[in-house]
Formats: sequence, C-alpha cells, structure tokens
Amino acid sequence: MPVTVLLVDDEPLVRAGLRAVLEAQPDIEVVGEAGDGAAVIPLVRQLRPDVVAMDVRMPLMDGIEATRVVLRTVPDPPKILVVTTFENDEYVYEALRAGADGFLLKRARPAEIVHAVRLVAEGESLLFPAAVRQLAAEYGTSKARETMERASLTEREAAVLRLMARGLSNAEIAARLVVGVETVKTHVSAVLAKLGARDRTQAVIAAYESGFVAPG
Repeated sequence: MPVTVLLVDDEPLVRAGLRAVLEAQPDIEVVGEAGDGAAVIPLVRQLRPDVVAMDVRMPLMDGIEATRVVLRTVPDPPKILVVTTFENDEYVYEALRAGADGFLLKRARPAEIVHAVRLVAEGESLLFPAAVRQLAAEYGTSKARETMERASLTEREAAVLRLMARGLSNAEIAARLVVGVETVKTHVSAVLAKLGARDRTQAVIAAYESGFVAPG
C-alpha cells in the first residue's frame, strides 16, 4: 500500500512542487490538497491520509492550531510533517510541541522531501534539525527538569532517549546498543510512559527542554 499524503499550504506553487516530487514515487500517493489549516479536519476525516505535509504560516488557521485540532479530534490521526521556509522559526518549534512528527524545509531537495515523508510515515525516527534543538534548549523550564527527574529513567532507558534525540530509528538504536528491535520498542514505550509523552517527538522535546540532552 502506498503512503498517502495530504498537502496543506497557502501557496499553490508549493503544493504543485511537492505533488510533482511525491507522485514521481511508486510508493507515495498525494490524495488531496488544502490552502489553509481550517480545511484540514474535514479532509483528514474524508481522505484518511497517512501523512499531512503542513505549512506553518497560513492566513486563517496556522499549522500549529491545525496540528492541535487534528490530534485532539481525529481518531487514529495521521502523522504531521511541518513544512516551512526557515529552520529556526519559533512557529516550527511550537508545531512540534503541539504534536507534529517531523520537519521539512521548503527548499529541500526532492530526495530529502521523499525521505522525510517515508520517515515520518514509519513513525520510528524524527526529523529534528539542530536549529530546533537549540530552540528547545532555550525554552527549557524548571517543569521540564522536574518531569525528567521524576521519570527516574533506568540507565538503558536514558541511553535510548539520547539516541532517539539524535534521530535514530528503533533499528539503528538496536544496532548501536547491540539488542533486539523489540527490546528497543519496549524501552521506548517505557520512556514515553514515564515522561507522560504522547510520542517520540514529545519525549525528545522534553529531553532538550530539561537539559537531559544538549543541543550540540
């Protein structure tokens, strides 16, 4: 089954470019387009895409609020891939905090766009650029530090979280730690539960905000 994608951007040329790149792949299908975040909910419910490629800045409803609404109201929601012009945009960071699963620059090369969609669809690794890591560290809070301290991660769970923060997939973490993939999945689940995180993105943000992982 192909990975199905919904494109959301207020610039028709951007949508056309993304569609051309993605539809050239045999395993990816663009199932719809929207010009604003306000149109996302009905389209997601109707089309059930695997991935929503979402612009951050749009006139009626921005990508941050659209991400929040999708994740709050849609059962089994799609993965959200943030698409933006500037990698150090605070809007991007807020979208990731809201629950977006990855990040893509509009100027990315075609191969990078395709890779990003596939990676987010798989859901086992993150697109978390250095600039966003730095923003997360700068937004660090005492609450984040307290949450990390209360989590009392084991040594192995801490190692898994550090590798997650570097963007490694479960298979890559397993190879690095010389354990089975299922063991890594168990550790990832434990980390999410202890941090009260919905997904990997939220756990990694907590790691940077608390200072548990440095942005460098």
